Amino acid sequence: MKTEDFNYELPEVLIAQNPLEKRSDSRLLVIDKATQTCSHQSFTDIINYLNKGDVLVLNNTKVIPARLIGAKIDTKAQIEILLLKNISNNEWECLARPTKRLKVGSLISFGEQLTAQVTAKYKAGIIHVNLVYQGNLYQILDNIGTMPLPPYIHQKLTDQSRYQTVYAKYFGSAAAPTAGFHFTEELLKNIAKKGVIITYVTLHVGLGTFRPVQVADIKDHEMHEEYYEMNDETALILNNAKAKRKQIVAVGTTTTRTLETIINEHQQFIATQGTTKIFIYPGYQFKAITSLITNFHLPKSTLLMLVSAFAGRELILAAYQEAIKLKYRFYSFGDAMLIEGADYEN
Repeated sequence: MKTEDFNYELPEVLIAQNPLEKRSDSRLLVIDKATQTCSHQSFTDIINYLNKGDVLVLNNTKVIPARLIGAKIDTKAQIEILLLKNISNNEWECLARPTKRLKVGSLISFGEQLTAQVTAKYKAGIIHVNLVYQGNLYQILDNIGTMPLPPYIHQKLTDQSRYQTVYAKYFGSAAAPTAGFHFTEELLKNIAKKGVIITYVTLHVGLGTFRPVQVADIKDHEMHEEYYEMNDETALILNNAKAKRKQIVAVGTTTTRTLETIINEHQQFIATQGTTKIFIYPGYQFKAITSLITNFHLPKSTLLMLVSAFAGRELILAAYQEAIKLKYRFYSFGDAMLIEGADYEN
């Protein structure tokens, strides 16, 4: 299967540059897998597709203000880094530019509060650094860092909290699980009042989610490792739902990848933690989820491949064309899609 099979043309005007004033005011395109049809709703209508006993699974990772601009201490050359993953103690994996100015041992100053020393250098702009600071790192990053907005967003984000979900809890992500942007605290309360069980997993979004596919054959693409975890309570809730054949609705591709990773490795949901490189594309047999809430994704991306695996490539691309025709808002701050109606396979 070729990467080009997941290409489509999107007018740039449809790329959402700002979040809506109210998160849940976004539109919702609903795909029914059983009938191969789609309909158009408001995101608040999501509650109508959830029933008592169903489980809504959210990724409660929190985005780090991970984009830092500093200067090499010896030459004063400007260096930009994006913190991707905490490897151990104060050592971090980063994307850096320009990397040609850096070598192992290089010192980068980000002001009085933070210095980084390069400890390793790899291909594709990836480096490892040791961070030197005093006090709480995340407080320092709040002071000097900015949210790592995708390159297709050209406008400044005035409210940094809008690049977090309302339920974000654990710092660790270099990008947001954007499908969750549409939920407000009020909407989540109303969903819970209906008897829907809301539970959480954590996957810290890193390079694996947003790294572009640069090979012609998708099977040659290698995902980057991302850390995930699930606790006992969530595992019990999900196993009970599966036993009762209730819907397990994943909010976002990161949640989906976490749940599918655990099921593949353990044949059931268990309390666990680890790293995943799972790459889901058409032909994959889903074992963990029955429905998926997601955003509209970039052409030729692993995210588009995942939703195509879940709903079918032709159906997804047709739905995207309809969304373009109806001027839906695309990507991180854009509108949402619900793919529902998947039955348990066994």
